[in-house]
Amino acid sequence: MKIQMVDLKGQYLKIKEDVDAGIQECIDNTAFINGPAVKEFQQDFEKYLAVKHVIPCANGTDALQIAMMALDLQPGDEIICPAFTYVATAEVIGLLGLKPVMVDVNEDTFDIDLEGLEKYLTPNTKAIVPVHLYGQSANMEKILEFAKKHNLFVIEDNAQAIGSDYTFSDGTVKKTGTIGHIGCTSFFPSKNLGCYGDGGALMTNDDDLASKIRMIANHGQEKKYYHKVLGCNSRLDTIQAAILKVKLKHLDEYSAARNRMADYYDENLSGIAEIQTPKRAENSTHVFHQYTLRVKNGKRDELQKYLAEKNIPSMIYYPLPLYKQEAFLQYVEEDFSLPVTEQLCTEVISLPVHTEFDQEVLDVIVTEIKNYFN
Repeated sequence: MKIQMVDLKGQYLKIKEDVDAGIQECIDNTAFINGPAVKEFQQDFEKYLAVKHVIPCANGTDALQIAMMALDLQPGDEIICPAFTYVATAEVIGLLGLKPVMVDVNEDTFDIDLEGLEKYLTPNTKAIVPVHLYGQSANMEKILEFAKKHNLFVIEDNAQAIGSDYTFSDGTVKKTGTIGHIGCTSFFPSKNLGCYGDGGALMTNDDDLASKIRMIANHGQEKKYYHKVLGCNSRLDTIQAAILKVKLKHLDEYSAARNRMADYYDENLSGIAEIQTPKRAENSTHVFHQYTLRVKNGKRDELQKYLAEKNIPSMIYYPLPLYKQEAFLQYVEEDFSLPVTEQLCTEVISLPVHTEFDQEVLDVIVTEIKNYFN
């Protein structure tokens, strides 16, 4: 029995006919760049998200960079982001000559700590990048209140939570990625909505921002060969758009399947004293891009080694705080420390979770974890 973190082949085989037809259509009409499928996917995605504008681009990292370029952020401006996240969140801040200001996260839901926003706010702070980590929303209502009070932009990093719903205190429901000034996502193959290569998108309800984002992503031009600003070349490939158009129809089905797996893990692992199962945020649905446990008493690495010996894959997202990465040492004092982030880096472990598991596989994973702790 081969167990995988993500079974992309099994998922593909269920939608093979539609995917193959979409790819073949792109080849037949030879519209490989900005072909009809790109516009069609864009419109379908706008409808799914209930957002005015989706601007497809080449990848999720580009999406974050383009978002910051569109907001006219200047070198030296400070951007608050969590320290417990993938490198791309802070990487683009540094690449643009901005300063990443890394703050701690909540130990139960892994989202940005609201107290950190207050603590690290300075006159140079211009934006916040909340990350909807592992598949559920950060506390967007409080983040928006803070941003409005201090005149800050909010750029959502939604690469891991596409399809998640956030409910405001007044009952309003919005999809993650459509709540801040700009939302960014990735269509990396292993994402909940993934293509078969690289891809990404930006989302906004602001007409002027949408126009600027489109221009920046297209070499800074609105009219061919006439360039108003310095931009970049970031396009979603037509074949990838055709694949995404098919997979978008199944996204809620995929999320439901991931939740069924997560529920099974919860039911069978919550009784183990050394394990903390994932907490669901109060105002957010969870799409479980990752199912991430916290393993107490320093046993995380031993558990991962044991699982590997049993041919059960696992991953650690993430083993080192961003501010301890060599690339980011220039942005922090030598003794800079965030206690929750550092603790999580020694405790978190993500188990296989995707849309194609059968009960036998789940039983094997759960049994071996129980065996390790017994």
